[in-house]
Parts: sequence; structure tokens; C-alpha cells
Amino acid sequence: MSTGHAGAVHVLVVEDEPKMAALLCRGLQEEGLVADVAPTGEQALAHAAHPAYDVIVLDVMLPDLDGLEVCRRLRSRSVRTPVLMLTARQTVHARVAGLDAGADDYLLKPFSFEELLARLRALIRRGSIERPTVLQVGDLRLDPAKHRVWRGEAEVSLTAKEFMMLHTFMLRPGQVLTRELLLDHAWDLAYERGSNVVDVYVRSLREKLDRPFGVTSLETVRGVGYRLLSEPK
Repeated sequence: MSTGHAGAVHVLVVEDEPKMAALLCRGLQEEGLVADVAPTGEQALAHAAHPAYDVIVLDVMLPDLDGLEVCRRLRSRSVRTPVLMLTARQTVHARVAGLDAGADDYLLKPFSFEELLARLRALIRRGSIERPTVLQVGDLRLDPAKHRVWRGEAEVSLTAKEFMMLHTFMLRPGQVLTRELLLDHAWDLAYERGSNVVDVYVRSLREKLDRPFGVTSLETVRGVGYRLLSEPK
């Protein structure tokens, strides 16, 4: 259990590799956070049940339960602490599986500590939230577990990458998302930052989700990125 000062940000690091766990904890403590380590999935479940933790850093590869199963069990027990999942699995399907299990964000290994901190700060600001089984923005609905999407009552068929991108938008309705953020969350390859792949897939989503229904929900914010409107125009 954490022994840090009251009011400090408490982080549970679930990592079985001692050197990585020590590096993460040292870095977090140098930033003024209180960090505890759980080296197994079972210990993570025991620690995470305590409400003191503000965020959980959860490695996918653990010696007993994997991170996905840990996350599923936490959510089934109504533990809503934000979870940042660490993984070396660079596929869209692996990230979809993590989100389905209840993770809030993903970070691919190897990663920079600065990015880890930035993502943790974002999760801590958001805090513990109830996660609906089906996401809804306006008349758009997305079921992460069943990989299904609807506009009103009409079901829309999406590819895995289109689904992942829409999921990223629907977790942040009304927010402007940069191309870099969309690349990080929805792609399994290290695309060059100048790549137009995000623009291509936004056009594809518009062709499937907007134009057939005579609405505009994915808005271009020039020079910045794209935004999913809370209500379509």
C-alpha cells in the first residue's frame, strides 16, 4: 500500500521486469508522484482495489494474469481508476483488445518518459469515470466489445483501422485531435509524420458515416487536425 503524503498523486506501476519497474518508479518520484510496484497480475488486483491510486500503469505481459485480464477484472469489480497500458504489441487488434478490456490509453514500447508523463497527466486530469458499454455521440453509437457502429438505427460497416480511429474520436467528443495523436492511437506502424494516412481515413469515415446520412460530424480544423462534433450539422 502506498505510504506517500496525503494529497500527492499516487501511481500503481504493474511491471514484472525489476529494472523497468525501478526506472519508472524513480522517474515518477522525481516528478513528485508517489509510486508503488505490483510485479504480478494478482498483486495488481489486490493493490488496485484501494481507492488511493489516481492512475495505473499496466504492462500487458505479466507472469501470471496478462494485463488485459487484469484490466477486465478491475472493471468487472467496478474499479474505475484510469489505466495506461504498456505494450510491445504493435497491431491495431491488440490495441482494440486493450480498449475493450477497459484501458483508457495505450503506450507502445519503447517510449519516452516525457510522453508517459504527459499521458498520465491527461488521465489524472480526467479522473475516474464511468465507462458506458456503448459509446454515444449524437446519433452515433459504437460498441467496443462487439465492434459494431450505428448512425441512428442504421449499422455501418468499418474496417479495423476505421473503427479504431472512430473510437479515438468518440472518447473525446468536441475536442480537436491532431494528426499525431490519431496516428499514435489508431495505427500499428510508425508512419512518417508527414504522411497523409490520417486524412485518407477521415475521408473514408466521412464517406461511410456522414455523406450517406446528409450530415457533417467530422470537422476539419485547419492547421491543427479534426474534431468529432457532439451533434452533427
